[in-house]
Amino acid sequence: MKGWPGEPDMDYDVLVADGEAAANAGKPITDVIFDFGNVLIYWDPSAVLIPRYDKETIDRFLDNDVSRFYDANDLMDGGATPEEGVAWMREHSGDQWADMLKYYLDNFEDSLVGVVPGARVLINDLKAAGIGVWGLSNWEKELFPIAERATPILSKLDGKVVSGYVRLRKPHKDIYERALADFGIAADGAVFIDDKAMNIVGANAAGIRGIRFRDPVKLRELLIDAGVDIPDVKTVK
Repeated sequence: MKGWPGEPDMDYDVLVADGEAAANAGKPITDVIFDFGNVLIYWDPSAVLIPRYDKETIDRFLDNDVSRFYDANDLMDGGATPEEGVAWMREHSGDQWADMLKYYLDNFEDSLVGVVPGARVLINDLKAAGIGVWGLSNWEKELFPIAERATPILSKLDGKVVSGYVRLRKPHKDIYERALADFGIAADGAVFIDDKAMNIVGANAAGIRGIRFRDPVKLRELLIDAGVDIPDVKTVK
């Protein structure tokens, strides 16, 4: 299975307010909390591996049922070091996949393949409208400074909570509550943007409305429809 295990079915580009977040449906949005990977910046692990491995091997490595790559990522996102992640994979998946993980980690910067279209301007527009912009991401502690150097868009956020530093991890409720406390904001005015359905479910459990992200234009339109005063997409005739 390629991708993170345990993903529930959920539509993209829809404002979701289930569970504890249902009480906040329709309330004014005062803060937007962004995930990083594939929301603000593109993360593509296969881009790291192309110089050393053929497509079939890369596909197998990125199949969690074969290599447990995503399980190892979860472990590191929760506080384990890269060395501990490689050792874990060596024990559970064998030397060939552990060696491949080490190569991936050693060349991690190549997985950051660009800024998501519209993300930089959206952050600027939200700030101009008086909306707080924040970051909440699962990321290994030793790799995150690489991302900050490679992608300056992360420095535009008003504050960040990164899982590897706090040793908490999405989709568990406690990291969302930690983020709200660190940012000094309330759940009832917040919206969380993430590309993974499980993380939207986690946000809802903490009272935060969420949007499973795919389309930058639809995200902008959703925020406008919810009352956020930012420029709309123009049609020129």
